[in-house]
Amino acid sequence: MKILIIKLGAIGDIIHTLPVLSAIRSTFPDAAVSWAAEQRSAEILRDNPLIDNLIEVDTRSMRGSRAVEKILTEGTKQIKNLRQNDFDIAIDFQGLLKSGMIAKLSGAKSRWGFARRDLREPAARVFYTDTAKIPPMTHVARRSLALAGAALGADFTDAPIEFPIFATQEHENEANEIAADVGQNFAILNPAGGWVTKLWNAGNYGKLADRLWSDLGMRSIVVSGPNESQLAASVAAASSSGNVMLVEPSLKGFFELAKRAKIYIGGDTGPTHIAIAAGTPVVGIYGPTEWWRNGSVNADDVCVERLDIDCRVDCHRRTCSKWICMEITPDAVFEAVRTRLSRIHATSEQAVVSKILR
Repeated sequence: MKILIIKLGAIGDIIHTLPVLSAIRSTFPDAAVSWAAEQRSAEILRDNPLIDNLIEVDTRSMRGSRAVEKILTEGTKQIKNLRQNDFDIAIDFQGLLKSGMIAKLSGAKSRWGFARRDLREPAARVFYTDTAKIPPMTHVARRSLALAGAALGADFTDAPIEFPIFATQEHENEANEIAADVGQNFAILNPAGGWVTKLWNAGNYGKLADRLWSDLGMRSIVVSGPNESQLAASVAAASSSGNVMLVEPSLKGFFELAKRAKIYIGGDTGPTHIAIAAGTPVVGIYGPTEWWRNGSVNADDVCVERLDIDCRVDCHRRTCSKWICMEITPDAVFEAVRTRLSRIHATSEQAVVSKILR
């Protein structure tokens, strides 16, 4: 059986779909599994032995002000790359017109997607042969597992949430070099976010870094990506302790760095989901999106959110004239850090007791 997974991006979306890859490999070990992803988001999937064929597409190359001939040439190349695999089934986890079109252009006779009510762009339904209805209030990773199970005739209801990410020695060395400059007791702070409404004030991160140092002796590594250096610099400028280090690691370098951190603090953004995948203790700061849907699958992780306001139901606004959901104090986040760290100690103590009883 030849299966095409379609999840183009962003990084967090791809992370949330990785449990599907793990479940398929466990249930259908002989299947040939391909994954179609945007070139700009594909790094986290590269060199993954569970993927037989990573198909990197560039949907941006097929739109805009480029000459029609150029767009047609690029489109033809990408369609040829898709169709040469002779897929039996294509599963679109993105729910957009462009991802639905990729399912159609793949040539797969069986094309699955979410039911119309669950699609980000309902018009994508026209490209599917079959759909799956997902129960409300379902975590996004479980949503994807439910769709995959329906498409493949498998029961993934209780499938473990696993995030198969494979880094190289180069990425481990990158993380080790960064960690060597701060020691073993460090936190990762990520002030960035895809939407402005997801951003917690950069100055608050600087104040939080001071509390982490003064109360816990913990230094802070502020991570940033391309075009985020000014935001990271604002965090450092707001810290009076000077125990803040700014870094811009690769995605998999960050994955390895997160494994070495005592705790990670950030909003609903790609690095947060990578930290969750790495098993790092996480404190999420959520505003326009929901922790139950997009947050951690680890029950010990903590979300700091405004539950005292009435405008967060189905919000998902990228701009907002009110925007009070992210008015959260550094003290509140620091207490959440204490809570998350205490759960680590409690788990460790339980493990010791269990070992003694054996």
